[in-house]
Order: sequence, then structure tokens, then C-alpha cells
Amino acid sequence: MRTYNEKISIYHGMVSTVATNLASNYFPIFAISILGASNYQVGLISSLPPLVALIMTIPAAVILNRLEEQKKTVALSVLWARVLFLLLIGVVYLQSSMQAWTFLLIIALMNVPGTISNVGWQTLISGMISEERRGTFFSDRNRLLTLVGMVTTLIIGIVMKKETDNAAAYQTLFFIAFGFGVLEVVFLMKHKETIQLKQVKEPKNSSMDWSIFKDRGYKWFLIAALCFNFTWQMAWGLFNIYNVKYAHATILWISIFSVANQLVQIFSYPLWKKWADQKSNTLMLVWVAAGMATAPLLNALSTNLYYLTFVSMTSGFFVSGTVLLLFNLLLEQSPKEKRTYCITTYNVLLSFVAFIAPQIGIWLLEIGGIVNALNISTVLRFISALVFLLMYMKSLKVSMKVSQ
Repeated sequence: MRTYNEKISIYHGMVSTVATNLASNYFPIFAISILGASNYQVGLISSLPPLVALIMTIPAAVILNRLEEQKKTVALSVLWARVLFLLLIGVVYLQSSMQAWTFLLIIALMNVPGTISNVGWQTLISGMISEERRGTFFSDRNRLLTLVGMVTTLIIGIVMKKETDNAAAYQTLFFIAFGFGVLEVVFLMKHKETIQLKQVKEPKNSSMDWSIFKDRGYKWFLIAALCFNFTWQMAWGLFNIYNVKYAHATILWISIFSVANQLVQIFSYPLWKKWADQKSNTLMLVWVAAGMATAPLLNALSTNLYYLTFVSMTSGFFVSGTVLLLFNLLLEQSPKEKRTYCITTYNVLLSFVAFIAPQIGIWLLEIGGIVNALNISTVLRFISALVFLLMYMKSLKVSMKVSQ
């Protein structure tokens, strides 16, 4: 039996997924097909959001930490982020030389309130879902949201299969995405938040607790997770460019890739949750990282669209593990009394990595070609799996010492 907040969180996640799938999923093909974006600008689609998050995460955490009730601030931040979808509609009316850069500027601005809402939601939901229910809840929630995303993407692909070069089609997507963004705000406000009254004696002179870096488990998590995210996100821009410029994928095929990926995710979430319960989140992330390492190599083998659909399916199996296990491991390795600081620090460092990684991927593309860039990404992803393996072995040694 689900609690009230669990139900509302799932409803909120569903409309949020639809809003994202209607807009963000098609940013790269819109930039390439309609705005004529360069490879560097396509890379910035992946890099700019984390750069803004890097700048905004600590101020966002300071603001949220001082609030007794975070729900309203998170909801207002979501609203401002979704309002900017409306500005995207007008980009095509600008001079052609300004279109791509204006588009990127709006994406950057969108992530200012987006960062506040992201940090706030993670803290908010971690306090609403009990630790013993967390694994099952996020597994079920992610599976349901993936199903919603898959259906949405499939519908978009079918309806707009001949509209790849039609600017009005993208404008329609952005407008409908704004409508679902409003529904996000409605469901966020329906959550029942327990107001945490601030203690008068609580020190106010510090916005950061540096003692979190003395926690061995959290420190190892940071090292392993950041290595993995760097190698994972380095290839994001490469995949977008490869699919559109080399494989000549249309909106329909981009949608098919996404649906294939999400279909496998739906069925694999319970498996990762089961395996993590039996073994550990850390050990399973070794296999996730190793599996993710195969994606760039397999993509580089062919531009056949049916083959790339199959590769998207194999990738989806490991993406579901990434989404579920990384967040669970973050909460698991974060000391409860310092969780907000731990989440904030992780998001700041993750934003830095996510800004740098796609740019390095594009740089590798420019100097060595798309195939070499993808192959290098595969090697680095495999190395990140070894880092998780080292973390797992260290945790085993600690457990053995404690038990002796």
C-alpha cells in the first residue's frame, strides 16, 4: 500500500517526464535540423545545464537550508523553468546567425530555477520516503515514469515522423511541454511536507559542513560516481551528432531509439533492485559501468538505423541500473544528519564534471573523428567500472574488520 506522498510523487514524476520528453529530448535535433548548430554548439546543449548547476547549486542549498518549508520554493522554481519553454518558440524568428546562440542562452537560463528545484526535490523526497521503503519505491517509480516516457516518445515519433525539418512542429512540442510543466507545479504543491522548525541555537555562520569529507564511505562514493559520470556524459554529445549527422536519423527514428531504450528499462528496474538487495548497490554499479562501456563501441560499428535501435535496447538495460543505483548509493553513503550537505556537494561536483565531459568528447571528435572518439569513451567507461570495483573491495575490507 503506497503512502499519500508516494502516490503524489509518482503523479508529479509522470507529468515531469512528459514535459521533459516533449522538449528536452528533441533539443539536439532541433538545434541541428532547424537552427543549423555546429558540433561545438551541439556539445554545449549537454554542457551548459551543468555549468549553470555548478554556479547555482551552493546558493540553492543555502536558500533551501534556511527555509522551514521547501515545497513552495521548489514548485515556484519548476514554474519559472517551464515558462522558458515559451521563449524557445520565438527563437526561429530571429536572424539565422543568432538562433543557435539564443537557443543555448535560454537553455542556460532554464537551468537557474531548474537547479533550485532539483536540489530541493532530492532533499524533499528523501525526507518523505522512509529508508526501508526507498529501494522498492524508487524502483517502482522509475519503472512507471519510464513507461510514461516511452509512450509519450512513441506518440511524438509517429505524429511527427515527417516533420523533422518543420519548425512549427517543434514549437508545438515546446508549448505542450509548458502545459505539462504547469501540472508539475500542481502536483508538487499537493505533497504533504513535514515542516522542520529551525533551532535557535543552530549555528548560522557556515553554509557548508566540510566534515562530510572525513566520512570514508561518502568520500569513496564521490570518487567512483564522478569518474563514472565523467565517462558516461562524455559521449552524450557524440551520440547526438552521430545519430543525426552520420546515421541521418529523423524525429521518428530518434523517438524509436528512445522507446527501445525505455522499454528495456521498464523490465530491468526490478532486476537491478533485486540484485542490489541481494549483493549491494556498489557491486551492481560495477556491472552497470562495465555494461555502459559497450554502448559507444557498439554505436560506432554501424549507421544502420535498425542496428542502432538494437544498441539502444542493450544500453537501456544498464541505464536503468545507473538511474536507480546511483541515487540509492548517494543516500546510502550520506550520513543522515548531513544529508543535505552531501547531496549538495555531489551535485556541485557532478555539475563540474558534466560541463567538462561533453566538451572533451567534442574535442576528441574534432581531432580524431567520431569513431575514435566513441572508442576512447568505451575505454574510459570500462576504467570507471574498475573504480567501482575498487570501492566495493574497500568496503568489504572495512566490513571484515568491523565483524572481527
